[in-house]
Amino acid sequence: MTIFHRMPGHLIRRLNQIAVSIFQDRMQGLGLDLTPVQFAALDALSDNPGIDQATLAGMIAHDRVTIGGVVDRLQTKGLVTRSVNEKDRRSRRLVLTEAGEAMLARIVPVVSDLQDEILCGLSDDERAAFIALASKATEAGNDRSRAPLKIRA
Repeated sequence: MTIFHRMPGHLIRRLNQIAVSIFQDRMQGLGLDLTPVQFAALDALSDNPGIDQATLAGMIAHDRVTIGGVVDRLQTKGLVTRSVNEKDRRSRRLVLTEAGEAMLARIVPVVSDLQDEILCGLSDDERAAFIALASKATEAGNDRSRAPLKIRA
């Protein structure tokens, strides 16, 4: 086995490929065209209706350019609406539509269930340890990201 096969960066990239593949397969099985980033955006908007794109980008750790395209696609699918923010007319408030709320309610259990499949080679204790360690590492390196996670207070 080549040295890079045991490097954290390579393993993280491979695990991301696996996670995205499982997610996409499950969504396709439901007849849905939805990406993990779009799911994250819907989930964040469900808990934070009326936020703007910049806030959404920070909440799901994506850059502003990427999130603009994500919101465009969600709006085209009829899952999100944008409206002028009365407090700052330069920004747009984002809100889930009824269809967006219904889709999210439908897929949250599916997405929750597929998490174990992503870490299928691990026991329950190992999964918990992996999540704890991955959380610790991402929190420690958050400021080094080009799109840091920004939790709303």
